[in-house]
Amino acid sequence: MYDSMLDSIYSFARGPMLWAAVLILCAGTVYRIYELYLLTSRKKKRLLPASAAKVSLSPEEQTLDRLARFQQSAFAVHPVMFIVSILFHICLFAAPLLALGHSLEIYRSWGITPPSLPEPLIDGMTVIVLLCGIFFLMRRLVLPRVQAISTLADYVLLACVMAPFLTGFFAYHHIFDYKTVITLHLLAGNILLIVLPFSKIGHMVYFFFVRLFIGSEFGPARGSREWKP
Repeated sequence: MYDSMLDSIYSFARGPMLWAAVLILCAGTVYRIYELYLLTSRKKKRLLPASAAKVSLSPEEQTLDRLARFQQSAFAVHPVMFIVSILFHICLFAAPLLALGHSLEIYRSWGITPPSLPEPLIDGMTVIVLLCGIFFLMRRLVLPRVQAISTLADYVLLACVMAPFLTGFFAYHHIFDYKTVITLHLLAGNILLIVLPFSKIGHMVYFFFVRLFIGSEFGPARGSREWKP
């Protein structure tokens, strides 16, 4: 009875639910980017006065300016948080996209062979994500300034992010019943895909839109648009 029910849930999670999750992810991401686009306008050209255009900083002033900017950067203010966040985001993207098991599933479903990394490396990335998740949880529980602005939704979102990696770790190391764990892994992954566009987790996707197109954010491309007043 349990096995037949588990088979049904597994088939549903691997089939209809996965397709629905991917469609919701794509449609939701496009919709949210469109919402952000509506909050912007074409950047206006701002002409500096002739006197201001001639002003240039000396090498010493440029050095002091860079030093002042560095002292206000995230790395200088919160170096541990900065390093943990970088590792977390890199592994959060790379581990699921380049996992060998996921590549094999894509090949079986669509005949496409995406790139993959060695399983021990993906396993290490998974451990990094889980350790970073513990760090973020303890930070919310221990630091008063973070605890004060944390809501139930923040903890639920953290659980949504951690669940696919925890169950994937259990499945890879054959901890607990494999069939149960892999089914939970599929369910957790699908839920994360559905939640991603409509929650704070989506900043990982919208970051590139904002940095490339919104000039007020001082992105690498300086942008062609700016936030509406």
